Amino acid sequence: MCCFFCLNANINAMKSLLALSLFLLLSNLISAQSNTKYALVIHGGAGVMSEKSMTPEMQKEYLFVLNRALHVGDSVLSNDGSCMDAVVSTIMVMEDSPLFNAGKGAVFTHEGTVELDASVMNGKTLEAGAVAGITDVKNPIMLAKTVMEKSEHVFLVGKGASQFAVEQGFKLVPNSYFYTDKRFQQLQELLKKEREAGINDKHGTVGCVALDKSGNIAAGTSTGGMTNKKYGRIGDAPVIGAGTYANNATGGFSCTGHGEYYIRLGFSRDISAMMEYRQLGIQKACQAEIEKLTKLGGTGGVIGLDKAGNISMEFNTSGMFRGFVKSNGEKYTAIFK
Repeated sequence: MCCFFCLNANINAMKSLLALSLFLLLSNLISAQSNTKYALVIHGGAGVMSEKSMTPEMQKEYLFVLNRALHVGDSVLSNDGSCMDAVVSTIMVMEDSPLFNAGKGAVFTHEGTVELDASVMNGKTLEAGAVAGITDVKNPIMLAKTVMEKSEHVFLVGKGASQFAVEQGFKLVPNSYFYTDKRFQQLQELLKKEREAGINDKHGTVGCVALDKSGNIAAGTSTGGMTNKKYGRIGDAPVIGAGTYANNATGGFSCTGHGEYYIRLGFSRDISAMMEYRQLGIQKACQAEIEKLTKLGGTGGVIGLDKAGNISMEFNTSGMFRGFVKSNGEKYTAIFK
């Protein structure tokens, strides 16, 4: 009898232990799911813009594309997609729109052609890919990602980048694909004034930074550069540490503005360094870097996102096309200050 009761007691104890283990496992799973969060922030260029100079119809057009881009990125992240896939998919929406200075809507060089630059960076591994002087690839941001994943190099330019694109299965497009009347007229106006106007270009570079459910961060930037640019000029957008940077330990950043100043400052890497070594929060670090830009005489903006999902969108111009979306449903888009 004693053995029977002991056996029964042991069985009951084992059942209780199993039930407790299952309870704890389910609790941990539920807790993990409730804590999984993601965020995504975008920009479509910073510059001199005002509500007086931009009609309500134009504002609606820009906000529509910004919201569509956010929707695409949100769909990737909410379905457990990676931050890198979210960044590339989001930027491609803006590259395919004639409204922004990237891809289809890119500005013209002095010679009347279009030359595109782009870069991406993986905050988990610090891997990066960049391309510049692209004339025949529809979505340079996708090519930058392919350079990161399929090439032994980080940065490819011009004909070499196009050759690599063909080898990787990209379909090339004629340079005329990028032509828009609006951008062509901007070039003609600047040629008449015999001056370069990258500083005054109102609608610029596009970029995106994403934090996925795994806690990884990626950043990307794509641009057509300066209107009327000469001599094979390349700005900050494809330069890792200037226009684009990502590090899981600090955050991810994408810049827009007068690229020469961003290169000189090592803009995006400098923000990360201030967060790492001075322990500044992302908002204060981005603000401090914009102050450095202003003191040098440069104009533009930056978007940033840290590992906790905190977002910064700083600029020293009258406006910046921008927006963000978070896993908690929070969403925001804006143009002016």
